[in-house]
Amino acid sequence: MDLSQFSGFLVFLTIFTMGFWLMIFLITFIIPYWLIGYFKESWKYRKEGRAIPKK
Repeated sequence: MDLSQFSGFLVFLTIFTMGFWLMIFLITFIIPYWLIGYFKESWKYRKEGRAIPKK
């Protein structure tokens, strides 16, 4: 394996690893935060007795 193949492998490994950790971050933090906020807000509007405002 010469230098160009090795550097290409390192670039691939870097991009793959960044994508993997971004996916883990989205699944464990961002998506639950978004869902919890949505359900809290809809519960608040339902408790007040009015519909969720459309944007």
